Amino acid sequence: MSYANAAPTGTGSEAEYLEIALTEARDPETLRALLDESLPAGLDVTDAVEARTSGLADRLTASVWELRLEGVAPEAAEKAVEAFLAAETVEVQRKTKNGVRTFDTRSAVTELTAVRPQGEPREDGPLDSACAILRLVVRHVTPAVRPDDVLSGLRAVADLAPPVPAAVTRLAQGLFDEESGTVTDPLAPDREAVTAASPTAAATAPATAPGTGTA
Repeated sequence: MSYANAAPTGTGSEAEYLEIALTEARDPETLRALLDESLPAGLDVTDAVEARTSGLADRLTASVWELRLEGVAPEAAEKAVEAFLAAETVEVQRKTKNGVRTFDTRSAVTELTAVRPQGEPREDGPLDSACAILRLVVRHVTPAVRPDDVLSGLRAVADLAPPVPAAVTRLAQGLFDEESGTVTDPLAPDREAVTAASPTAAATAPATAPGTGTA
């Protein structure tokens, strides 16, 4: 069993992928259901496909993130995003096992927008008016640029400092399409291979959202 590009510690995710080698052939949907039943609540296996192609990790070249900034006014977030995108480089520092490293975060970010939250209620009470949501698309580069690095960059260029830690969730990851600027489904080549091999079986397969594992 191998996880590809696992999310950083402390972040949520709706799009983690893993590859599992089996000793015998199994129906992907049956396997998905069995794995899902064995996991704790909140860890959901939403889809499984037979790996008809290789190189899943090579198809995970970018991620879509949502950063919820409690205590930050949407107007302040919008101004900080404008300053970040206008900069040619935004250097930050991160402590690594080899010491403090300085690197550019701006070049890895292909999209960054500030979204005003809707007025839906939360489990802990009414939605605070001082809350901003950032949507981030970042390429998987070396060294990796993480959501907290982008927040450090926003602090550097616009002095944006949320009073509480951001709630970070990965919404999708996959191959970055240069033409459309979108992050595509990394399991699409396997789905297409299944369709080509068995059109009838593929036509009856359930449609699911991104955020899947492979088998």
